[in-house]
Amino acid sequence: MDEIRNRLEEGNKTFVAVSDSGLRRRTAEDGQHPYAIVVCCSDSRVIPEQIFNASIGDLFVIRVAGNVLDRHQLGSIEYAAGHLGCRQIVVLGHTGCGAVHAALTGGGDGFIKYITDEIQEAVGDERDPDRACCLNVLHAVDRLVKEFAEHPEIGGVKISGAVYDICAGTVRWL
Repeated sequence: MDEIRNRLEEGNKTFVAVSDSGLRRRTAEDGQHPYAIVVCCSDSRVIPEQIFNASIGDLFVIRVAGNVLDRHQLGSIEYAAGHLGCRQIVVLGHTGCGAVHAALTGGGDGFIKYITDEIQEAVGDERDPDRACCLNVLHAVDRLVKEFAEHPEIGGVKISGAVYDICAGTVRWL
């Protein structure tokens, strides 16, 4: 465990040394002004800031396994759109998603079942992993459209779905 903690501490030292201290200071003093909200999977291979070549303060990222939505994510999105002025929401699924795979192969146990149940609702009888990933993203997009249809504080926010290819590094817009 100490080895992992040391790795994290060294990583933070490197981040402080190579990141833009002026940008960190400006966003600390002036607040954040992200241009987009990205709802994506918690998968360690999916790093929105790198995928979209974004920097500190550019993206408001909400990560949850399977990029599913519950009230916590909806509240975070509402905050970013209503209070931070984000005008774009992207639901970003990805190839090789373990949560989608779990949903396709029978769900999960414990708390994981909350995630896989939501994905199973989204994909229905679909068994192709790529198509299921797309259906899961589109399900979340549809839910966002419906949930926020009557919220004037986020009126005019564009909602898009996309799938990140973990091998190629490319984003396919749906």
